Order: sequence, then C-alpha cells, then structure tokens
Amino acid sequence: MPHELIDKSHGWFRDWFRKVWKVRGGGLYACGFAITFIVLEIGSLADDVLGIGAIFNGQAIEFAINFIVDSFSNTIRAFIWPVYIVQWAPPWGAIALGLGFLLFSSYMKKPIEGWLFDDDAA
Repeated sequence: MPHELIDKSHGWFRDWFRKVWKVRGGGLYACGFAITFIVLEIGSLADDVLGIGAIFNGQAIEFAINFIVDSFSNTIRAFIWPVYIVQWAPPWGAIALGLGFLLFSSYMKKPIEGWLFDDDAA
C-alpha cells in the first residue's frame, strides 16, 4: 500500500518538492526544509481555520495579510530546521543530525530522486 501511494503522489506536490529539491541542493537539507515548511504551514492553517469567523466579520483582508506573513515566517523557520534538531535533545540532537547527513546520501537520496525525476528519464 505505501508503494502505491508513492506511485500515485504526482501532481502539484511533486512539482513543488522537485523545485525545493533543486534549489536547496537535493539532499537531507532539502527534505528537512520541505518537511519543516509543510508542518509549520499545516499548523498555521489550522490556527487560521479555527479563527475563520474573522472572515465573516469583515476582516478578510486582515486574514489574508496574516496568512502571507505566517507563510513568510514559516519559510524563514524552515531554512533553519537543523537548529531545531540540534536543540531537540543536546547532544543527541546534534549526533542524530550528523548521522542523518551521513546516511541520507547512501539510503534515501536515490529513491527520492527516482520518484521526483522518473518522468525525466522517459
């Protein structure tokens, strides 16, 4: 089942992740950036949805501005995702991050690139 989900997960998400992958260097940093950004955006969106009554009270412009500011803030926070890992449980966070950077290239990079660029080979 997970393999079928990966095979079907094409479209806008894959296109977005492919751009992130290319711009951020195509490694663990790119994956960490994407995952951190998605998690932060989901949290921000959940907060915005809980406050959706503001849209109906004539505050739609404020809602849109807050969404844009939150997205910009989430992008900045996603850039520094390794800091969160290092601070997670010193010194184990730093050790885990170092191991992640060492092992990612050997075990994860090739399958991810196969998924991202499988249509380029055709």
